[in-house]
Amino acid sequence: MIPEDIIHSFGGSLKNYSKDRTIFNEGERADFYFQIKKGHVKMFNMTEEGKEFVQGFFENGDSFGEPPLFGAFKYPATALALDDSEIYVLPKASFFTLLKTHPEIHLKFTKLICKRMIYKAKIAREVSIYPPEHRILTLLHHLKGSTKSDSSFEVQLTRQQISDLTGLRVETVIRAIKKLEKSEALSIIDRKVFI
Repeated sequence: MIPEDIIHSFGGSLKNYSKDRTIFNEGERADFYFQIKKGHVKMFNMTEEGKEFVQGFFENGDSFGEPPLFGAFKYPATALALDDSEIYVLPKASFFTLLKTHPEIHLKFTKLICKRMIYKAKIAREVSIYPPEHRILTLLHHLKGSTKSDSSFEVQLTRQQISDLTGLRVETVIRAIKKLEKSEALSIIDRKVFI
């Protein structure tokens, strides 16, 4: 999102996080901006039953964990490196100076945060009142909408990741996807889901 040379010019550094290393914990104070150069990150909460509820997956070029910087509140979720990752880290004060100096980047963040808020609102509604098939379709349509593609869209998530993002069990996701295929709401080609 932010060009690497700009991150460096404002005092950002590139840090290495090994697979399964925690980047920050839920409840910690938000002091840094994070942007992935290479790797994958998962943000999640643990339920009282010990099940993970995934807030999002992030990959090369994505930033994560920004809302607490803007709202001056603690991290609402834990971030974990899913594989060996290289992540830019920029102190909060430097991040805000950067945004003031580059209003076009600030506008990108405003749009990104709004997009994430819409996603959270959709998922909160889905989890509270709709059956599994509806929850999965809402997630998949949201992902497809992010690409602005009118053609068939290949879902890049595993069944486990869909489970984590919808709060459903993997077995329920598998059954629901088969049911959605029978109703022609989606298609499965070579074990990949298309919508």
